[in-house]
Amino acid sequence: MVSLHRKLLLWLLLPQLVLWVAGGFLTYRLAATYANRAIDAGLAQASRALLRQVKPIEQGLLIDFPRAAQDVLEADPNDPLMYTVSTPPGHFILGNENLPAPPARIERKLDTPYFYDGEVVPQPDPSGTPKQMRIAALYVAFGDISAPQQTMLVQVARSSANREELARAILADTLLPLSGLVLLMSVIVWAGIRAGLAPLARLRREVESRAPGDLTPLKLDLAPSELRSLAGALNDLLASVRHHVGAQQRFIADAAHQLRTPLAGLKSQTKLALEAASDEAQRTRLDMVHQSATRSAHLVAQLLTLARAEPGAAAALERSRFDLHRFVREVAAHLVPRALRSGVDLGVDAPAGEIPILANAALLREALSNLVDNAIRYAGRGAEVTLRVKEDGAGAVIVVDDNGPGIPAADRERVFERFVRATEGGDGCGLGLAIVREIIERHQGSVTLGDAEPHGLRVTIRLPREPQP
Repeated sequence: MVSLHRKLLLWLLLPQLVLWVAGGFLTYRLAATYANRAIDAGLAQASRALLRQVKPIEQGLLIDFPRAAQDVLEADPNDPLMYTVSTPPGHFILGNENLPAPPARIERKLDTPYFYDGEVVPQPDPSGTPKQMRIAALYVAFGDISAPQQTMLVQVARSSANREELARAILADTLLPLSGLVLLMSVIVWAGIRAGLAPLARLRREVESRAPGDLTPLKLDLAPSELRSLAGALNDLLASVRHHVGAQQRFIADAAHQLRTPLAGLKSQTKLALEAASDEAQRTRLDMVHQSATRSAHLVAQLLTLARAEPGAAAALERSRFDLHRFVREVAAHLVPRALRSGVDLGVDAPAGEIPILANAALLREALSNLVDNAIRYAGRGAEVTLRVKEDGAGAVIVVDDNGPGIPAADRERVFERFVRATEGGDGCGLGLAIVREIIERHQGSVTLGDAEPHGLRVTIRLPREPQP
């Protein structure tokens, strides 16, 4: 999947690359044109200088072309100037005989130089590789009233390699700063795209950092209008979800609340019926009804707790400051009778001193009570359950250890889901650990399961002392 950043970068840099290539091509053509002009000017000057060495006389031409003048024309050993003087149609006078004739399409105007490209086979080896030459052709007329007027052709040629070398040098000198500018522009474009998409990255980070149940509106006041529209649409969606979740929570809470009274009455009536019943079969059936009523009452209580712990519930947002040491001891003292009835040794191991913490005492009591109740319920008769409290940097840690059978490592994450149980034993409803995680996460803390020593289950709760609002 191509990211928006890469796609924008591609569509912005691709035109720059096309323009860079087009600029290089046009620069080369322009450099070749100006190189041709410079070479053509030199060839025109050389042709006129050569023409001055051939002087018309009454009966023909006087060639005054000393060796010194020839050496001047051929001074460059790497690229000597080639020349030809002839009288068309093909009467050679002096110079190089192998220069190609001007193309037929050239209109012959006297005293006006013409320029064209041609191939010249080097001498004295006619089988050699032909050289590309730039040639100037100059037609002049000579003669007087005593002799018929004739036309003389002066041709001067120089290799095209100099022209191409000059064009390439101009191209290199032009493309080097142009490439630097393109690179600088690419960096500016990249930085601009990164800055322009920064609000989108902030929106992504804000959404990713949220807890699954956090449905508060997104805040992007300084974002561009397009992104604010997106954030507004998301906020409308979150508001709709929050409304439906709130309605579901109210329904669960109301239903659980309405069920508490008849279930409490059913438990009382079955207990009275058990005490009055004399038939053993009837007592067995009444006992089963009483146990079912007890489990149902426990499930209703858990559903009420879960409804209060979920995001959006008012109770989950009310916090107060209290001492965590004293709080844990009170919870343990409240559950001691339950532990004694189950034959479990319940104790607290906490150092002296206070650990002040800002939290919702009612919900935290529900979470800790659920953990201890699970330990008592599943550790078995004769087990030991220990609560420990300690400080950990800027937070506090509550540890609940038992020496029961524990939970397999493969099931430790799954048991935090609702209505999931790691064992078929006991009479739990599979909501205890889900409630614990919901409450602890509402306090911006964490809960993990591990192994106790020498065996059993260790539940570790980490809480910040000052949760963010």
